[in-house]
Amino acid sequence: MFYHLFQYFDSLGWDLPGQRLMHYLSFRAVLASVTAILVALFAGKKIISWLQFKQIGETIRDLGLQGQVEKKGTPTMGGIIILLSILTGALLFCDLTNIYVQLLLLSTLWCGGLGFADDYIKVFKHNKEGMSEKGKLVSQLLLGLVIGLAVWMSKDIVVREKVQSPAVEINAQGEGLTVNSETIVTNSSYKEENVVKSTKTTIPFVKNHEFDYKWLSPFKGTWGWYAKWAIYVLMIVIVITACSNGTNLTDGLDGLSAGTSAIVGVVIGVLAWLSGNILDSNYLNIMYIPGTGEIAIFMAAFTGALIGFLWYNAYPAQVFMGDTGSLAIGGIIGVSAVLIRKELLLPLLCGIFFVESLSVLMQRSYFKYTRKKYGEGRRIFKMSPLHHHFQKEGIPALIQNPVRAHHEAKITARFWIVEILLAVATLALLKIR
Repeated sequence: MFYHLFQYFDSLGWDLPGQRLMHYLSFRAVLASVTAILVALFAGKKIISWLQFKQIGETIRDLGLQGQVEKKGTPTMGGIIILLSILTGALLFCDLTNIYVQLLLLSTLWCGGLGFADDYIKVFKHNKEGMSEKGKLVSQLLLGLVIGLAVWMSKDIVVREKVQSPAVEINAQGEGLTVNSETIVTNSSYKEENVVKSTKTTIPFVKNHEFDYKWLSPFKGTWGWYAKWAIYVLMIVIVITACSNGTNLTDGLDGLSAGTSAIVGVVIGVLAWLSGNILDSNYLNIMYIPGTGEIAIFMAAFTGALIGFLWYNAYPAQVFMGDTGSLAIGGIIGVSAVLIRKELLLPLLCGIFFVESLSVLMQRSYFKYTRKKYGEGRRIFKMSPLHHHFQKEGIPALIQNPVRAHHEAKITARFWIVEILLAVATLALLKIR
């Protein structure tokens, strides 16, 4: 909104003090982040008070976890704070005509609305199960399909082939200008033949950092063209659905999901910034994707919202995000990674979410297998998702370490540390090939 307002002032020929700062992605990213933090801090307090007044508290099942019973009645649906903060920062400082911003706004509202509906059924309809798993899954798959088709069909979502150019520097608009030639190379000056609709994505440990989904197609020619896009869209659907559910499973300890997601948001913002910059993408030998710099601003708002929410969600939590927040967070991470062609890096970057989801699948599968084979179900972990395994002791399971239960604040802090290491490793892969 402010971005477009100052663009309008530019068109009128006005030259207000600081007006040109809105041309800088870095300046708008800082403003979006700070705005999101402030909204979360000040609006969050009022929202929590309202949730308490309405007695919208969490229903806790006694699973024998330390400090669990004390959390009963803690306000839930705090994801409203996160959604409000993200949308405020993004709407004020992002370019709302940018296709990537539009898709991220759609994903935020879609997944946030889905989570809100689930929480509403649990809290107001007094149905502990909430929305059916099938209903949530169908909705997530549908969002993935919408995003996948947009990546396929939209003429604004393109990859630019690398152009050999002289040494360049960056001007105020973040565009490249040559310094040793009369030729000008900017973010918008590539020739039309350099614009391609591509099914390429980024993959680590290979020379050019690229993997093309068409390599998975068994067909050639026209059928091969349709097959490669079908494979790519299917992959997008799987990634978005998996991220949304993975974040939801991780939301089990005070501050765990919010803190971990904030770290992921920083890395995706950095990758979006690099992918949308001519010089940086050329230097790192990664795909240049015009317009993805706006994703960096959106992710700055995303990270700011989570940091602000942590003020109230850190141990001991004053509010839980509920599915309203967790499903939206996962959806945003999945969609943003797809849009910057970094979805194959997610198993590493989102290693915490990946392992949490894997622990649930392993536990359920092993329990069903042993119950069928031995007549009683057995466990791999003392409890799943994985973070609860570290809270339990004295439960028969294949994995007993740690023997003594840890306090949830220590578990959360250690998971954050692991996520920071994964984030650093993900960025380091840009130079390992």
